[in-house]
Amino acid sequence: MTDRRLLLVHAHPDDETSGTGATMARYASDGAHVTLVTCTLGEEGEIVVPDLAHLASDQEDRLGEHRIGELEAACKTLGVDDHRFLGGAGRWRDSGMMGVATNDDPRCFWRADLDEAAGELVKIIREIRPQVLVTYDENGFYGHPDHIQAHRVAWRAFELASDASFGEGEPWRIAKFYFTTMPKSAMRRVAEAMRDTDFDFFTEETLDDLPFGSADEDISTEIDARPHAVAKLDAMRAHRSQIDLGAPWFVMSNRMGEEALGIEYFILKAGERGPAGPGLPSEAGGIGEPYVREVDLFAGIG
Repeated sequence: MTDRRLLLVHAHPDDETSGTGATMARYASDGAHVTLVTCTLGEEGEIVVPDLAHLASDQEDRLGEHRIGELEAACKTLGVDDHRFLGGAGRWRDSGMMGVATNDDPRCFWRADLDEAAGELVKIIREIRPQVLVTYDENGFYGHPDHIQAHRVAWRAFELASDASFGEGEPWRIAKFYFTTMPKSAMRRVAEAMRDTDFDFFTEETLDDLPFGSADEDISTEIDARPHAVAKLDAMRAHRSQIDLGAPWFVMSNRMGEEALGIEYFILKAGERGPAGPGLPSEAGGIGEPYVREVDLFAGIG
């Protein structure tokens, strides 16, 4: 298949890199058309570097403006040249974490009208005509309201894009819809690698209690993008208002090598599962059983 088109829907700048950066870089490098849609400017993000503290959330939303530039730099590093903000930059505002006062702001994404926001995504879908869409699961991976809303909007747009009675433009049916995820086994390997560091947070029991992560048998797709792990790290550095160079990502990279950032996992929500590929060997971080998962998001698409 030569005309591959991949659409990713993320809530804030930096989410694209931490969750799917290696996958994006791999497909862009392979010649696929990769489109990133970001739903907010991330105005409520927590600034982690003192020299940018003056950008903290205020009425002028200077942090959001700053993060546009960070996102542009990250996309360039990943080789992605098609990026859009849903409804245009600043159309919907970062809602902040669940339960905080900014959830009540009528401008925030959490309060966006579902069909209005999905309609903006349908316009993009009908323009670029992707075969594959990637976003979060129903819990937004870890429960952030904007991640949950991104899931709702993406799923609604997935349904509406093929409905000729909705909106303008030629209908388009997306072949495969994926969630991002992390298998519990990979989380355990990360936790073990972080032992005796400042990020030694988790025991076996607390890992099982985390509100995210998936059982290994639920993972449908494993993307080996280890050659692009360095690009993912560099894209993280571009998001310097949000990602401290001493953060867990960089410690993980030092201790685990390319495995830590270059292997990304997905669950197929809708569409036909394609043929499985060879599983990654156990020493590379895979589950050590061959021919159990897709190794290509476009697997089975003619």
